[in-house]
Amino acid sequence: MRIAQVAPLAESVPPRMYGGTERVASWLTEELVRQGHQVTLFASGDSQTSAELVACAPQGLRLAGIRDHTASHLAMLAQVRERQASFDVIHFHLDLLQHAMFTDLASKCVTTLHGRLDLPDFLPVYKAFPQMPLISISECQRMPMPAGVNWLATVYHGLGPGLCPFNARGGEYLAFLGRITPEKRPDRAIEIAKRAGLPLRIAAKVDPVDEEYFRNRIEPLLNDPLIEFIGEIDEAQKATFLAGARALLFPIDWPEPFGLVMIEAMSAGTPVIAWRNGSVPEIVEDGVSGIIVDSIADAVVACERSGAMDRFRVRACFERNFTASRMARDYLRAFERLLSSPKNSRWAAE
Repeated sequence: MRIAQVAPLAESVPPRMYGGTERVASWLTEELVRQGHQVTLFASGDSQTSAELVACAPQGLRLAGIRDHTASHLAMLAQVRERQASFDVIHFHLDLLQHAMFTDLASKCVTTLHGRLDLPDFLPVYKAFPQMPLISISECQRMPMPAGVNWLATVYHGLGPGLCPFNARGGEYLAFLGRITPEKRPDRAIEIAKRAGLPLRIAAKVDPVDEEYFRNRIEPLLNDPLIEFIGEIDEAQKATFLAGARALLFPIDWPEPFGLVMIEAMSAGTPVIAWRNGSVPEIVEDGVSGIIVDSIADAVVACERSGAMDRFRVRACFERNFTASRMARDYLRAFERLLSSPKNSRWAAE
């Protein structure tokens, strides 16, 4: 199959540091190539891939200091249109702009929505272009969307091989990995660790929009011998960080559409202690790959339980459900369904 993968330009593919969507786009692209498909990746020029790379910006825009990415994405989409006849499927990992530009090609286009859909900001686009096929990354992600959206499939993320190697022993610290932002609730993670009497290591980036929250709400909580703030880490550091943890704390306070860090921890054999929000009940097998909680008190108890959890069972859950090979197979089934249906057809929600 001839497949175009159209990635955001905020980060390289894969990203050098933080960047969930670009990371998933990389794992999927590499696995599709490995399975014998002809893949073209539209991404920043500093991306690394075994597919054909079409460089649509010299480097990832965030690290280049470019804040408004609209112009760069419009220019990239123009390049995709110029080459559209070369592809059987055009797979977008962007949220919005392609819907207006590719309506006439809807029968060969599909968009994976990677972000939150519970805010009203983007809904007018999905209402205005209901013929455009969409893929969700969890069932819960779909809930806020209007009726009539053209859902093609739900495909859970899958992790590329060897990225977070299994560690049968783990360690004694709790891990928090991601962004410092109110909905991720690093303050909860700190309180849990203090009540449990366990060290907490926080590996997280602070976006400019969250700097005030970090200074005023989180930084004052770091003055404790149990709490260590590491900052943003790269892929190699992440693998060691997760593998050496007793458990990953995922105390979210929002409808997280997936939560990539959960499957990264599972890959390492590290159980996940997660709030019952968003996709968590779909991703975490309670009592096997982690523990789902509803309160700080529950989480403190879960920290104690996590030390006795079987890390081999955690890893087995990952291998059953969240590998890149499984993700690619699911996407290929969705692509085949798209191509085998009459033009402008609609799919019932799955």
